[in-house]
Amino acid sequence: TKEENLLEDLDIKQYYGEKLSLGRILEIDEKTITDQPAKNSGDESKDSNSDFDDLFESPNTDDMLNPLDIITALFLGSDSFVQQEMALKMSMCQFSVPLLIPCRDTNQCTFMLWAMRDIVKKYRPQSLSESKGFIEERIVLSELPMISFVRLGECSLSKSEILNKVLSNSQQYHDTFVHRNMECGDSPRRISNGLTEITWYLPCGNTNIDIFSQPVAVANLRGDIESFDTQYSFLCQTSAAVFVFFDHLDSECSLLTNPHHKAQIFLVGNYESKSFNKDALKKVATKMGLTKNNIIIKTKDKNDADLVKDLRKTITDVVKNSKMKMTIEQMADIAHELGILVDEDSPECQTAKTNAEAITAEIQDILKYKENQLPCQGELWKELTCLEKEEFRLQHIESRNIEDYRSELQMQKKQLRKNQNSYNMSTAITCFIIAISSPGTERFYFLKWMRMNLDNLSCVKLSELREKYKEKCKNSENKEEIKEIDRQISNSSLGTEHFFREMGQIYEASLSLPQTDPSRQQLQHLPKLCAELLLDGFPLELVDGDASNIPLRWVSDVLSQLSDLVSPNRKILVVTVLGVQGTGKSTLLNTMFGVQFAVSSGRCTRGAFMLLIKINEDMKKVLNCDFMVIIDTEGLKSPELAQLDNSYEHDNELATLVVGLSDVTIVNVAMENSTEMKDILQIVVHAFLRMKEVGKKPKCVFVHQNVSDVSAHEKNLRDRKLLLEQLNEMTQAAAKMEKKEENKSFTDVMEYSPDTGNWYIPGLWNGNPPMAPVNAGYSEAVYELKKHIIQLLGNCESSAKDILDFKEWMTSLWTAVKHENFIFSFRNSLVADAYMRLCTEFNKWEWEFKKVMYTWATNAETKISNF
Repeated sequence: TKEENLLEDLDIKQYYGEKLSLGRILEIDEKTITDQPAKNSGDESKDSNSDFDDLFESPNTDDMLNPLDIITALFLGSDSFVQQEMALKMSMCQFSVPLLIPCRDTNQCTFMLWAMRDIVKKYRPQSLSESKGFIEERIVLSELPMISFVRLGECSLSKSEILNKVLSNSQQYHDTFVHRNMECGDSPRRISNGLTEITWYLPCGNTNIDIFSQPVAVANLRGDIESFDTQYSFLCQTSAAVFVFFDHLDSECSLLTNPHHKAQIFLVGNYESKSFNKDALKKVATKMGLTKNNIIIKTKDKNDADLVKDLRKTITDVVKNSKMKMTIEQMADIAHELGILVDEDSPECQTAKTNAEAITAEIQDILKYKENQLPCQGELWKELTCLEKEEFRLQHIESRNIEDYRSELQMQKKQLRKNQNSYNMSTAITCFIIAISSPGTERFYFLKWMRMNLDNLSCVKLSELREKYKEKCKNSENKEEIKEIDRQISNSSLGTEHFFREMGQIYEASLSLPQTDPSRQQLQHLPKLCAELLLDGFPLELVDGDASNIPLRWVSDVLSQLSDLVSPNRKILVVTVLGVQGTGKSTLLNTMFGVQFAVSSGRCTRGAFMLLIKINEDMKKVLNCDFMVIIDTEGLKSPELAQLDNSYEHDNELATLVVGLSDVTIVNVAMENSTEMKDILQIVVHAFLRMKEVGKKPKCVFVHQNVSDVSAHEKNLRDRKLLLEQLNEMTQAAAKMEKKEENKSFTDVMEYSPDTGNWYIPGLWNGNPPMAPVNAGYSEAVYELKKHIIQLLGNCESSAKDILDFKEWMTSLWTAVKHENFIFSFRNSLVADAYMRLCTEFNKWEWEFKKVMYTWATNAETKISNF
């Protein structure tokens, strides 16, 4: 068949039966670090240079692949989760995404609702431009008017190219839709006829930039509507307007005169075309009851720019006056009526949706919900954390006996665990555990539904709170209320990580029960469940940032189970990313390794998450390991937490732990907050000097974001030198305080080269969001960085550990961090040094004062006795 031949040409025939999965794509293999371009068989030219007749012949396009065929083949050969990822990335790059995709060798097509579920857009309609507000919503739930573009018969105008011009600003043209004047765009289409794509025009609130002041969806059908009646009917029932491009009209034209179609019809013709017939157009227009406003004709005196202007004006009028608005979710009902398949109708997806909604439908107030349904991770867990640290640091011992004090702390811990066990497992957690125990893809669907539903809830809650906050800030007397709203904003994030955190706490609390207790035995399978998910590419929370603690038994048991699931002695290498909140860390990781960490919509998540990436067989010899572990830190130096007393302590403990675990540390710096990052690094270095257990030197790479100038590397030579000098100065200050003066420079503690250890990455967007595509330079720079990091890991021969070693290392490192009771509470080493010097001076003053007092008292006593 055509499709099988195409898949063979694309070298993806093996995915014809078994779909391509996300895990397979994200594996690190040789292709990850080689720059071999995709081969195009049409590139080779064998003709002689002197045969001029060739100039007048068409090149052989049979070997060339049309980009639309490639997109269709990739979507047909991928599973639901890869489709979702591709749609999300294409939409970020401002490319159109498939709405209806033709099925294999049948006349049916599939409505791609699930594939678009993950796309979230932010925009500002002109009504909000005064207040500087914005709307953030999942695009399949946005109620928008849709404008569709179709073609009837042959057409001399390039519909898609004109559509691109309609959607692009004059100073920044962008190919949203593939068209015939693009590379390979004129190659014959083999399997993509009938494909319908969709894109969105979203305003930014600036009248000089916006083409349309309201958001609008735009659909484009590939192929002739006479051959694709179902797709055309679907568009006519879901769109506010359908623009039909034609050269020649048949005066009967029953397709255009269907009474069931709700959309307004507009005809767009080319008068210069030889087959254009004025009389046929008049007949059809009269039959359809069209006015002059419904017909746009390109004449000799009208160039493309004029045609685009007319189309924009017509679309603006339609959007302004049309009542026909529909969400993509609602379109699924029309698809069902027309016999179109919907990708979400699979039983696994539907069961998972029901299970997720059973949990999320109960959530009215996020704060109350957390207290009632997730009770073990609240105040109890925070108190436990304080007791654990106090057990090591003994900061409040005063004059008590050490052993008595410790046993008192132990008793308090037991009591808190008892309190945790006194809660019955909540309905939400019971449903959650049952759902993630389901087989195969059902659990993946469930976790995805949970994440999307919870994000939607947090998003609504947050926008309400922001509005309240804005109102209250207008009056300076509402200080207490503002404080309360602030607290609610910080606590309003709710994601799947909170459910896993609760599972961990329930498990840890159950370990304090006797071994024979049925409650304890019922929970023994939880670590294995979590280890399976870790192996499938889901993140595991290492450090709970809200309590600033590691649930050690839980994480250790999950890692032990992971070790049992994979063959013994599997080696791992660790890459950690450190960076101040909001510096584009998650985007960097997503672009580099395709991973998606659990970041709730509240964006106040903090802590450290780990994730596994498989290494392909061909790379195992190069890297000498089987898995790469990526650790992402969330919420360093976040403004919400800066007001808290233990903010420095939390950040410094977290940074020290994750850097200590890593083989390569990526320090993500945006120019505006490099000072804060240096502060954290100093503390890490200082802590390393204090913790004798750390026996390795992590490699350190600085990534400077938003630097796009080609001369950046040369120009910033002085800055790099200065950075190193500052880091050296800090290291010396720390070494002096710790009486370890053999450590003269930063590179004695961490492996860093100023020349190869700095990477400059340009900004992510090319233009003005929300309509800005992703900057290709960003992706290229990140790809180069990825190759460098894999190369660095290849040089870490000795440091690859197996999973159980990693578990032991993490435990001893965290114990060392808990023992440290001094340095973490300072902003940086210089502040700590100043504090030490102040203490020394204070002791001197105290001694001087005591001496004077003693002398005076002695003299006074002598005088009195001699009196």
